[in-house]
Amino acid sequence: MIRLRSSLRVLQTTPFRSATMATPVSQPGPLENAIREKLTAQFSPTLLKISNDSWQHRHHAAMRTQGSDGTGETHFSIHITSAHFQSKTTMQRHRLVYAALKEELDGGLHALSLQTKTEEELAAQAEKGN
Repeated sequence: MIRLRSSLRVLQTTPFRSATMATPVSQPGPLENAIREKLTAQFSPTLLKISNDSWQHRHHAAMRTQGSDGTGETHFSIHITSAHFQSKTTMQRHRLVYAALKEELDGGLHALSLQTKTEEELAAQAEKGN
């Protein structure tokens, strides 16, 4: 009982320190908008989801130059479905996306996580429940 009381006393006198992660950026920034415009123009996607994951990487060196509060635009996840990917391998699809975003990659875009699919692949995936 004495041990519990002393532990409670320590907890009561120790200031609270938050260890929560920064939250994702809610409004698209200029880089995300540029990515959306270029991919839409290049691939006419039927599905395009872009997620700014930079806040999850705020401790990386590339993020420190963008601000440590998670508001930078360096890491993105992109899900894109397009007929332009028909009969292309995953590697070829990714190369097409990288080529479309070359200017952004040269200008500070640090990392992309890509999921590139055709309509048929997306439908088959939905059928399987994945």
